[in-house]
Formats: sequence, structure tokens, C-alpha cells
Amino acid sequence: MKPADILIAILVAIVWGLAFVASRIALDEFSPELMTALRFSIAAVPCLFIRKPKIAWSLLIAISFTLFLGQFLSQAYGIAHGVPVGLTSVIVQSQALFTIGFAVIAFGERPTPMQTVGIAIAAIGLLMICGTVGYDFSVGAFAVLMISPISFAIGNLLLRGARNVPMFDLFAWLCLTSAVPLFVLALVANGPGPTWQSLSHMTLAGLLCMLMLGAISTSIAYWLWGRLLRDYPAAQVVPFALLVPFVGSAASSIVFGEKFGPLRLAGMLTVIGGIAVMLLAKRPQAVPKTA
Repeated sequence: MKPADILIAILVAIVWGLAFVASRIALDEFSPELMTALRFSIAAVPCLFIRKPKIAWSLLIAISFTLFLGQFLSQAYGIAHGVPVGLTSVIVQSQALFTIGFAVIAFGERPTPMQTVGIAIAAIGLLMICGTVGYDFSVGAFAVLMISPISFAIGNLLLRGARNVPMFDLFAWLCLTSAVPLFVLALVANGPGPTWQSLSHMTLAGLLCMLMLGAISTSIAYWLWGRLLRDYPAAQVVPFALLVPFVGSAASSIVFGEKFGPLRLAGMLTVIGGIAVMLLAKRPQAVPKTA
């Protein structure tokens, strides 16, 4: 990779890590439904100037509801209900484990021996983290948070059906398709009055966090990441995502004073180690079809 593109990949990872902190701050003012709706509304502004990409509505909605709506709404719910920001950033990255597992089911992709080892390591790390659930956050919040990497993984696989469309256009319309139902959900879950009150009493900190989440973390960062994936093999680009949980955990420790007990810290590092093994291993081979 060119040095400039390496810097871009690192910058995107830093932005995504800091986005977890911005989400925690924004959730002090907005409900998970409203915050996620605002995030995607801001990121969907380019739809005013670009046409819908040539992709079926059914596929567009399916990708939107998994890769964006499901991933980020469950993520916001988990953070809002006490799951620490640093831990959340690690859990979300466990999507690599689920992506490989679902690819076996959906496409018959057989994991390599090293990927299998990585899956086992990451699974052990998740079990270690599960052993810390119930002390500073509820089992229910953790269960909802686990929807995030699962939705992320399903969205990754669905995204394969939209390879030949411009990434920026696609992500903008994915955001629009997510924002509309999220606003409806916010109105139903919170009521029109509280929703309007949250919007009308938005502080400068809340506005800056939403701009960071919508314009920078979602719109610009996803476009840059998509461009890197277009120009380079995934094996060169995807490992940079391993920086995200480190940035998220470090930033949360500095901003919120988040502490990690020995078991949780060991579990987080084990998950990241397993993901590293999976991402750095060679790509799986498709299972041969019988005649």
C-alpha cells in the first residue's frame, strides 16, 4: 500500500474508535433510537444530490437493516444500558468470527486451519468476557449488544451482492433507508413530545458528536474504507480494523476512566488476538460442489 493510503487506513480506524466515545456522550441527550436515526440522517444528506444506485430495493433494504440499522441500534442500546465503551468496541469487532461462520453456511466457504484456530481463540475470549457479565451491566444489555456483530456479519455477506455499484452512493442510500424507519421507531418508542424536546434542547456537545458520528465516522470514513477495499486486496486493508478496539478502549479509559478487570481485559485481548489470526490467515476455499 502507498504510504498515504496506509495513513488513511489508520485514520479511519482512529475515527471509528473515537466514534464509540462520541456515541456515549450523545446518548446522554438522545435515546438509542433517536441518536441512531440522527446519525444516518446526517450521513444520508448526499442522497439529495445522487441517484439511487442500480441495486434492487430488496437487497438495499436487507443490507441497510443489517449492516447499519441492526448493527448500530443494538450497539447504541448496549452502551446506553451500561456496557462499557471499550468493551463494546471489542465486541463489535468480533463480527469477523461470525462473518466467517456464516460464510460457511451461506457460501460453503471452508475456513483454513489458521482461521479455525482464530475462531477458537476469539470464542474463548468471548466466553471469558461473558464471565464478567452481570456486575456492572445486565445480561440483557449484553445480549442486545451481541446483535451488533451478528448483524454486521450478515450485512458483510449481503454486501457481496452490490459489488458493482459506487461505494459512496451505496452507503449514502443505505443510511437513508435506515434513517426513515429509525425515526418512526423513535417516535413510537419515545413519543413525539420527548423526541421533539431532545431535538430542540440539543447542546453544542450533542451536535458536535452527531456531526462526528454522521458526517465523519459514517459518511466519510466508510467511503474512504470502501475506496481502500476497491484499490487493494482485502487482506491488506481489513487488518487495520484491529486498531479500532484499541483506540476505543484507550479513549474510553481517558475520557470516562473505564477500568478493565483482569478477566475482562484478558478476554478482550484474547478476542482481538483471535480476530488477528483470522484476518491475517489466507482466504478460505469454497467447498467443491458434487456432481
